Amino acid sequence: MNTTAALQSCGHELALGPDHWGPLRESTAIRDDAEALRARMEEDGYLFIRDFFPRELIDRTRVAILRALGDAGAVFTGPLEEGVLAGGSSVPGLSPEITRSTPEIRDVVFHPELFGFYERLLEHRILAFDYIWLRTKGFGKGTNPHCDLVYMGRGTHRLYTAWIPYGDIPFEVGGLMILEKSHLQAAKLRNYLETDVDTYCENEPDRHGWKHGGHLTTNPASLRDKLGGRWLSAEFRMGDLLTFRMDTIHGSLDNQTRAVRLSTDTRYQRADEPADERWIGENPVAHGPDSKRPLIC
Repeated sequence: MNTTAALQSCGHELALGPDHWGPLRESTAIRDDAEALRARMEEDGYLFIRDFFPRELIDRTRVAILRALGDAGAVFTGPLEEGVLAGGSSVPGLSPEITRSTPEIRDVVFHPELFGFYERLLEHRILAFDYIWLRTKGFGKGTNPHCDLVYMGRGTHRLYTAWIPYGDIPFEVGGLMILEKSHLQAAKLRNYLETDVDTYCENEPDRHGWKHGGHLTTNPASLRDKLGGRWLSAEFRMGDLLTFRMDTIHGSLDNQTRAVRLSTDTRYQRADEPADERWIGENPVAHGPDSKRPLIC
């Protein structure tokens, strides 16, 4: 990976030396070899497959999302398909309303090829969460490092995230990054991984309604120093697929441009294993009032 430009995550500059930073290992050549994919997932905690989806499908969905953002008030400069925000305009970080009004997104995340991929990987018919996370990130800080398990761990823990970029994402636009071998750090992270962000302390009035924010740190550089490994990323292309485990630490680079970074993250599991009730059904409760559980702290 050859980059000399300063890269940041959560406002912190990242060291780009060979002990701190590296490329995601591609699994494109073994995408149809389920046994090899399972072994690679066990080894790396993620699978990165180039050009998994037809570029035309992703491009069509990208334009539909940008059009919906424009209808919701975002102002773009230049051709819409370039997705460059005008000065003073912004977009929300998470856009459930746009997701509901853009059926093209469901054509991607419920695509038969994607379902078939997970069925081969998990050796069973699969279930996908109905809730779709659409991320629309303009200029600014990336996502704090975290594991997905703390947000969706009430069902099976053999659950996988599919992160899909809707557009080419050079480093400066803020793609996803993974902390190398972090899925092997469960012993160090046990207390964190047992957290459920939708719990609160009912016996402490001053903490009533408290919930864990879910992230491990706001400083990705210091987390790497503590846990070891390298931050891994790539310059993503339309059509790429990155999938990873619930205990894999990930975050994102800061977007240092006016171009909107568009992505979805959705979840897939075996259909014969329990599912987290917050994310399934016609109207998932998500992290709303109905998802809260009291604890004695």
